Amino acid sequence: MHTSLRLLADAPDQLLPARELMAFTLASHIILVPLGVALPFITLVMHYRGLRRKDATALLLARRWSAVMAVQFAVGVVTGTVLSFEFGLLWPGLMGRWGDVFGIGFGVEAWAFFLEAVLIAIYLYGWRRLKPRTHFLLALPLPATALLGAFGILAANSWMNTPQGFSLDSDGNPVDVNIWKAIFTPMFGPQYWHFVVAMLLTAGYVVAGVYAVGWLRGRRDHYHRLGFTVPFTIAAVATPVQFVLGDSIARSVFHKQPVKFAALEIVWETDTRVPEYLFGRLHPDGSVSGGIKVPLLDSILAGFSPNTKVVGLTSVPADERPTATQATIAHWAFDLMVVIGSVLVLLALWYGLVWLRHRRLPASKWFYGSAACAGVASVVAVECGWIATEVGRQPWIVYQNMRVSEAVTSTRSTSLWIMLGVVIVVYVFIFGSLLAVLLKMRTRWRLADEQRAAGRPGEAPETDTPYGPRAPVPAGDAAARGGGAAPPGDGRP
Repeated sequence: MHTSLRLLADAPDQLLPARELMAFTLASHIILVPLGVALPFITLVMHYRGLRRKDATALLLARRWSAVMAVQFAVGVVTGTVLSFEFGLLWPGLMGRWGDVFGIGFGVEAWAFFLEAVLIAIYLYGWRRLKPRTHFLLALPLPATALLGAFGILAANSWMNTPQGFSLDSDGNPVDVNIWKAIFTPMFGPQYWHFVVAMLLTAGYVVAGVYAVGWLRGRRDHYHRLGFTVPFTIAAVATPVQFVLGDSIARSVFHKQPVKFAALEIVWETDTRVPEYLFGRLHPDGSVSGGIKVPLLDSILAGFSPNTKVVGLTSVPADERPTATQATIAHWAFDLMVVIGSVLVLLALWYGLVWLRHRRLPASKWFYGSAACAGVASVVAVECGWIATEVGRQPWIVYQNMRVSEAVTSTRSTSLWIMLGVVIVVYVFIFGSLLAVLLKMRTRWRLADEQRAAGRPGEAPETDTPYGPRAPVPAGDAAARGGGAAPPGDGRP
C-alpha cells in the first residue's frame, strides 16, 4: 500500500471531519480578524485627524467606522466563541495534556476580549456625549486591547509550532512549566509581528477599497478622498514592512522547523544548490510536476548562498512529515501569499511615487481598480498564511510532541460531519446577516448624505442610539461648532 494511503487508513475516522470543521470555522473567523485587530487603530487615526484639523468629515468617517467596528466585533464574538469550544470538543487530547502549558494565551485573549467590548461600547456611546478630548483619550486603549488579544492567540499558536517551557515526567506528561518560556517561544516574535502587520495592511486595503469603488463610480468629493487616503496610506506604509517580516519568518521556519520549510518549498531530498519551484505539485515519489523551476534560488533565499543546505522531507520518517498532498497545499498557499504580497508592494510603490512627485493621489482608473481588489487579495493572503502555517506543521498538533491523530475527539465521525453541515448553514446565515446590516448602514448613510447635499437637513443615522439621551451634551455642541465634532444632524460639510 502506498505510504500516503497507509497513513490515511491508520488515522482515526474522526480525524478528517474534525479537521474540516476546525478549518472551516477558523477560515471564516479570520475574515473578521483584520478589522477586529486593526480597524480601531485606523479609526483613531481618522479621529485624531478630525480633531487636529477641525475636519468634520474626518470625524464623520471615524464615527461611521466605529459603528462598523461594533457590528463586526459582535459577529467576531460568535465565531471566536465557536472556535474556543472546538478546541476542547474536537481536540481533548491537546487541551487535556498540554492546556496547563499553553492555555495562558487563551486566558490573555479572554481578558483582552472583555476589555475591548467595554471600550468599544464607551467609544460608540461617547460620540456627542463626551468632550472631544475626553472621548478620544478614552478610546486610545482600544488598539492596545486588540493587540493584546492577538498576543494571546499568537502565543498559543507559536508554542504549538515551537513548544518549550516544560519538562516531561516518566509518563510523558508536562511538568515544571515555565510560563514565560511557554509564551515567548522562538517563533513567537516572528509570528506575532508578521500577523499584526498583516492585519494592519489588510484592514487598510479593505476599508480603502470601499472608497476606491466609490471613486470609480464618480464619487470624488472630500469624503471619499479622505476615506480612501487615510487607510490606504497606512496599508501602503505597512506593505513593504510586511514583505521584510515575511522573509524573516520564512527564515525562522527554515531554522526552527526545517521539515515544515521543506513542505512549504516542496523539497524532497536534503541537499545544497536547491532550486525554487513557483507553484508546482509534489508527487509521493518526490518528483515535482508543473510550476516554474528557478535553479539555486531556494538555497539562496534560505541562506544567501547557493551552497546552503536545505533539509528535505525525507530527512524524517513518513509518519513525521506532511504527505505529498499536504506539502503541495502548503506550498501553493505559501507561494500565493508571496505573489499577492509582491503585487501589493508594487501597488504601494505606485501610490508612493505619485505622491512624492506630484503631491496628489493617482488619477488612473487602473490604480483605483487595483486598490479595490487589494482588500480581497489581502484577505486571501491572510487565509493562505494560516493554511501554510497549519498544514505545513502536519502531522503534529504540538510540533514533535503530539500528533493531530492523538489529540482528536472520540466522538463518532458521523456526528462530526453533521455538526460541520449545521455550522456551515449557521455561518452562511451569520455572514449573510452581517453583509445585510453593513449594506443597510451604507444605504442609510448615503441617503442622509444626499439629503444634506440637497439642502434638506435631518438627523444623521449614525447619531441614533437605542438607549441614552437623545439631546446632545452642551459641551459636545460647542465642540461641534468649533470643529471638534460634526454638528447635530450634519452628514458632511
